[in-house]
Amino acid sequence: MTQRWTEADIPDQSGRTVLVTGANSGLGLRTSQVLAGKGARVLLACRSAERGAKALETVKAAAAGAEPELVPLDLSELASVRAAAAAVRERTGDTLDVLVNNAGVMATARGRTADGFELQFGTNHLGHAALTWLLLPALRGGRNARVVALSSLAATGARIDLEDPNAEHRRYNPATAYGQSKLANQVFALELDRRLRAAGEDVISVAAHPGYTATGLGSGMARSYTNPVVRSVIAGGHKIGETLFAQNVRKGALPQLYAATADGVEGGDYIVPGSLGGVRGNPVKGRPLSAARSASLGAGLWNVTAKLTGVTPDPA
Repeated sequence: MTQRWTEADIPDQSGRTVLVTGANSGLGLRTSQVLAGKGARVLLACRSAERGAKALETVKAAAAGAEPELVPLDLSELASVRAAAAAVRERTGDTLDVLVNNAGVMATARGRTADGFELQFGTNHLGHAALTWLLLPALRGGRNARVVALSSLAATGARIDLEDPNAEHRRYNPATAYGQSKLANQVFALELDRRLRAAGEDVISVAAHPGYTATGLGSGMARSYTNPVVRSVIAGGHKIGETLFAQNVRKGALPQLYAATADGVEGGDYIVPGSLGGVRGNPVKGRPLSAARSASLGAGLWNVTAKLTGVTPDPA
């Protein structure tokens, strides 16, 4: 892989159907624009109808092929996840070529999903895992289908508490909870690929992370702390960090675009920015975290996820 891979290297996507979660802003919107511009039929999965409608118009303006469509999806509500998966399967005739699990919330104050899960673990991991399982029949109907999970630098040094993933019996920390959820994205992506390979499936599962990208997602981190001094320090550090080190969304979307489209991508790959230890730069193949490479942790997370969501894992 060349370290100078750019949007210009994306192959023609005509005839391919892509679902992007969190497509109304940031990396999801950029990914949707680029893929639509390359000819793909893009389904924008968005929680907010208003923001989704605005994003749809933006992507329509960039589309070079099939007209993009909006799919209502709230990852923090399993009923919504089920409804979205059913709608996608019906609209596509069970033919989905790429699923980009991009959406997420970051370092929020303690909160719960509609189903009672810790907000970040429930939204970033459980919602996406359930959606992926429910869409596997459609992915099997696609051509060279791929599932792309968006992890984060925050996964480095994080751990997954399989006994208490929803922080019901331990002190809640917004950054720790976020790190757990993004590590879970990476662990699940590799476990899914192990099981797909074992079952002889053609679908592959890969992970990516955008490095340090100015998406606005981290701006809510300071607000999750009640101490005004802590809020001020974190907000100031975030502003300085984005000014000095962060790359723009156009560059930050490249790893997931590579994972979704490039030739030579294999199941279990981890696509990351190639400079400054993964902080920024053009996409390269990186080494997944040791936790993600752990088959025992993968199996443990798989089982906990199935129990919590009530969705039957497929492949088991």
